Amino acid sequence: MNSRDDRRRGVAVATELGTSKWDIRQTVWDYMELHDLANFPRPVHHRIPNFKGSYRAAGRIRDLAAFAATSAVKVDPDKPLEGVRLAALEARKTLLVPTPRLRSGLFNRIVPPAGASKADLHRCATSQGVREFSVPLGLDAGVHVDLVVVGSVAVSERGWRIGKGEGFADMEFAMMACTGAVDDATVVVTCVHDCQVVDIPEELVETHDLKVDYILTPTRVIRTNCSTPKPRAIIWSKIDRELLTRIPILNTLRAREERLGRDVSLKDAPSLDRAAASAGTPGDPSASLHRETVGVGPAGTAAATRVRRGGSVSARGRRGGGGRHWGRGGGGWARQPIGGGGSGFAVPDPARGLGGGGGDGM
Repeated sequence: MNSRDDRRRGVAVATELGTSKWDIRQTVWDYMELHDLANFPRPVHHRIPNFKGSYRAAGRIRDLAAFAATSAVKVDPDKPLEGVRLAALEARKTLLVPTPRLRSGLFNRIVPPAGASKADLHRCATSQGVREFSVPLGLDAGVHVDLVVVGSVAVSERGWRIGKGEGFADMEFAMMACTGAVDDATVVVTCVHDCQVVDIPEELVETHDLKVDYILTPTRVIRTNCSTPKPRAIIWSKIDRELLTRIPILNTLRAREERLGRDVSLKDAPSLDRAAASAGTPGDPSASLHRETVGVGPAGTAAATRVRRGGSVSARGRRGGGGRHWGRGGGGWARQPIGGGGSGFAVPDPARGLGGGGGDGM
């Protein structure tokens, strides 16, 4: 495929038996690097690629009826979505972004300065502006989001999406569903380069994966007509104790769900009541949750990944200044130390080949 073809068609990804999400990520990343299809930051590996033409793709959001109709838009902080954030601010929409790595909440609202000029709005739309002009919103803020825009590494015309492997977009949507901030009518959009629109085998798609309704590229708008349901709840059985520590707001949501009588048993831990009983301490669910968790430091941007295929393990990734990498395989969230003196974490690839890379996409 030549550089002209990639503007119209996605990268050819082999879908023979054994193809994994990691295979697709790696193929797209490699192709974009080889053909110089991305802007800074480079290389694109372990990132949501900041593809060339991202502002043209983002501008197509204005053509969507869902954008015109909504008053609140939630947009991920990835660099290629800067144009979408700017469009939302220029249209005087309420612009919401995820709380960084979901550590202290669910949403931040971007509040431009009074009398903001176009230059001010552009600054607010950048990653630096997202940090400078963010105001945290509590879980009980009563926000309802009609439109969600996410970054992707790859996406299919059927609406199946692959991120960089950390699972934050999937988790964020499930958490929003838990709080009533989104529902089945919420429209999900992604912006990608045309070469990132690929075939994704149906067997790789899981119930907790976020699906998209529209794909915006520099050359076209694709309506996926995806009928596969989006996440409607947090699947607690796919979450382990360490993730509860990394994303403290999950503790609050889990306690709420427990009080409603729902099963919140973790992948590696009993439910709240049973945990309290086994610890010999009745009462406060948050206290028993605290006892279940262990301390884990913040994730770094350096990533090192190890992918298991058919019983063999191969290391891939990039060296960094001692970060930690988290990823999600088909069986939930997991970590595994990687040798070599660093503090990276590996993503185990289960039998079906699901796994992924990591790193910050901002």
